[in-house]
Amino acid sequence: MGTAETTVLVADDQAMIRAGLVALLSNEPGLRVLAEASDGDSAVAAVRRRRPDVVLLDVRMPGKDGIAAAQEILAETDGATSVIMLTVHDLDEYVYGALRAGASGFLLKDASPEELVKAVHTVAAGEALLAPRVTKRLLQRFAALGVRDARSELSVLTEREVDVLLEVARGGSNAEIARNLGLAELTVKSHLYHVMQKLQISSRTQLVILAYETGLVCPGQDNARPPSQVSV
Repeated sequence: MGTAETTVLVADDQAMIRAGLVALLSNEPGLRVLAEASDGDSAVAAVRRRRPDVVLLDVRMPGKDGIAAAQEILAETDGATSVIMLTVHDLDEYVYGALRAGASGFLLKDASPEELVKAVHTVAAGEALLAPRVTKRLLQRFAALGVRDARSELSVLTEREVDVLLEVARGGSNAEIARNLGLAELTVKSHLYHVMQKLQISSRTQLVILAYETGLVCPGQDNARPPSQVSV
């Protein structure tokens, strides 16, 4: 039995960029491009028909933009489809909006082909990935935000679940969290499932946002990972 393919949908309103992305991903072993779209509405429609594992969405498209399309896709697929946002703009409002919508990745269009392929494989595995410049600016944004009261939101979690949430916010992969906490990787996945259920959150990136917004993790803490290519 062969390894299962990761299916991808590419949405970008610029035909040349879209064609380049399709060609790049089509030549990568283990990836298969199911469809392409030139705007947000057609991307949502294509996801309904084809149910890809990963969607690459340009932020700025005519009609429904990428962030609105991401929100609709993630709601309709209940997290079964992962979304990576692609843009030439590393503006905070795009980063924040996309991650709050539940996007699993955010890459700039100057990313290398290797970075893009890695991002697709990473989010298909249920984790998340942000471009280095995006991560740095996101942390700077959190540093300027006031911390909201976390007691009522996080009190539903067990002590171990808080430990796992903290590790996710620091940028740990499932394997790294398991090693750091002395747990089996399947146990980490089980804890993550229960954390998401209790907090009514559908993606790891939303968990990271919550951890920063509630002050569980603060930018610049010694125990937080530096703003590099962060796999969460």
